[in-house]
Amino acid sequence: MHRPPPSMSLTLRLFVVGMLLGAAVLTQAADTSDLPSPAPRSQIAALGRVEPISEEIRIAAAMTGRLADVMLDEGDPVHQGQVVATLENADHLARVQAAEASVGIARAALDRVINGARPSERDEAAAAVSEAQAVLARAERELARQQGLAEKRLGSGQDLDNARSALDVAHAQLARLRAHLAVVDSPARADEQAKAQAELALAQAQLAVARAIYEKSFIRSPIDGVVLRRFRRAGEQVTEMGDTPIMAVGDIAHLRVRAEVDEADIALLRLGQDASIQADAYGERRIPGKVGRIGNLMGRKQITSDDPAERKDSRVLEVLIDLAPGVSIPIGLRVNVYIAIPAPAGESQ
Repeated sequence: MHRPPPSMSLTLRLFVVGMLLGAAVLTQAADTSDLPSPAPRSQIAALGRVEPISEEIRIAAAMTGRLADVMLDEGDPVHQGQVVATLENADHLARVQAAEASVGIARAALDRVINGARPSERDEAAAAVSEAQAVLARAERELARQQGLAEKRLGSGQDLDNARSALDVAHAQLARLRAHLAVVDSPARADEQAKAQAELALAQAQLAVARAIYEKSFIRSPIDGVVLRRFRRAGEQVTEMGDTPIMAVGDIAHLRVRAEVDEADIALLRLGQDASIQADAYGERRIPGKVGRIGNLMGRKQITSDDPAERKDSRVLEVLIDLAPGVSIPIGLRVNVYIAIPAPAGESQ
């Protein structure tokens, strides 16, 4: 019996297998074409964490020092600008007082330059001029008398010389006292006044620096809210590096949830979308909210569930869900977040 070549037998077999596979694919396509399309999703599910509307603000000292007092404890209300802790500051207070004294001295010096001599000093200078004028008049009379005696050959030449010298001295004394009176009565020179003003400005600047450093010893709250956590106590050393916060505060009058939405769902997000949160501690209770902010930066997941099969390397986008005023749940609570997806236009909700 004649057999076909082995190559022809292999070709035939491949042809038959190909025909069978093609028929299977066509059958499967025909079967799936009749299946209904999956229903559109109605919500986005994500994990989130409750936080104050102000976020958690950690208050630290603005300079290195030792805590003298920490006034508040966890749960205490706090107001913006309220002193919540103080550093030991006796040395800074002393510098402020010394700078205040320097300002007083500089201001008095400027006032003296501007106002000139005191009235009593002016009166004294004027009286000295009057006295010098009287001395000059007497010296003139004495010289005239000696000259008359000399003409009659009744006086000596030495007495005449003495009278002339006394007159010269009286003229010089009067000129000196008049110059002094002019200085006392004259207004301040521009350069002297400018110097006094500069010295006052320098003293005031040094006082401002001393007060600013002293003020840093008082740690104040930047917001109204409550103390969420207290980290330090009196006697502990703190620095301005931010690695030693004293306490954390937050505004819990309004709460929000920081949710992490998977990158596959971010195209479905819109501002103002209805949302709700649910926590195991509250059973099936749903707390309503709205999407208040959508982040712009993708990142790795920071909030994880207890499911061991959950992917930890997912890329997520942060979304802030604003809760209704008056909602009271613990800060930091992990919750399930559900964001409603609006139905396409023309479809019923």
